[in-house]
Amino acid sequence: MIPEHDRIRLRQTFDQAAELYQRARPEYPPALLDHLIAVTGLAPGDRLLEMGCATGKATLPLARRGFRISCVELGTHLAAAARRNLAGLDVEVSEGRFEDWRPPPGVRYDLVFAATAWHWIDPQTGYRAAWQALRPGGHLAFWSAFHVFPEGGDPFFRQIQPVYDEINESLPPGAAWTRPGELPDSADEIEASGLFDVIDIRHFDWEQDYDAQGYIDLLDTFSGHIEMADWQRERLYGEIRRRLALRPDGLLRRGWGAVLHIARRRDDGQI
Repeated sequence: MIPEHDRIRLRQTFDQAAELYQRARPEYPPALLDHLIAVTGLAPGDRLLEMGCATGKATLPLARRGFRISCVELGTHLAAAARRNLAGLDVEVSEGRFEDWRPPPGVRYDLVFAATAWHWIDPQTGYRAAWQALRPGGHLAFWSAFHVFPEGGDPFFRQIQPVYDEINESLPPGAAWTRPGELPDSADEIEASGLFDVIDIRHFDWEQDYDAQGYIDLLDTFSGHIEMADWQRERLYGEIRRRLALRPDGLLRRGWGAVLHIARRRDDGQI
C-alpha cells in the first residue's frame, strides 16, 4: 500500500512524461482485452469509463473495438496527448481527479476500468466512485503492468542493481524479484469494499526487448526515476548505455506481468 502523502505526490509526476508515455510504455496483450470483453459480455456501443487514461495506451485498442469511452485524466499534458492519440474515435477525455468527477445526468456505464492507474487512488474513494458510475450489474476492471523476472531470464536487472544501490535508490527491505504468475492480487480488497463481487482474476505475462535509449525512455515514465536528481540519472543511464553497448545485439529483455481483476457491481452495496 502506497502511503497517502506519497500517493498524492507521485501520481502527479507522470504528466512530466507525456511526450514519452505512448511510445515507451508497453502495449497490453490483446489476450487481456479479449478476456476482459468475454467475461464482462461487453458489446460494441457499450459505455466505458476509464480512470487515469494517461495517453490512451488501453483506451485506443478498446475504442477501436467500437466502445464509447469517457476518460478522466489528472494530468494536463497527458490529457492533451490522449485527445491527439484518440482523435476520430468515440472517446471523450476530461481533465481532473477521478475522485471529484461525476457522470453526466442520467448516464451510467457498463464498465469502469483502469490500466496501471487504480493503485494511485485511495481504495475506499475509488470503489465508491466506480460503484456510483456503473449501471446495475455493471463491471469494474483494473490491471497494472509490473516488472517480473522469468526463470532463466535476462540477468541485466540483477547486474545493474548495485548501481541503484550506489545512487541511493536501493530496493526497499523485503522487495521480491517476482516471477511470472506470482504477482499479488487485490481480491480481498475488492470484497472488503462491500460494493463489488470478484468474478474473475487472471495473470498475463509477456516479454519485450529494448535498446538502451528505448529502455531509458521507459524508465523516464516511472515516478521514481522522474523524481531522481540529475546526477543519479546520469550515473544510472550512463551505465545502462555502457553495459548494453557491450552486448552483441545491444538489447535487454524485460519481463512484464499484469493481473486482470474483474468484479461485478453489487446492487445491494451500501455507500
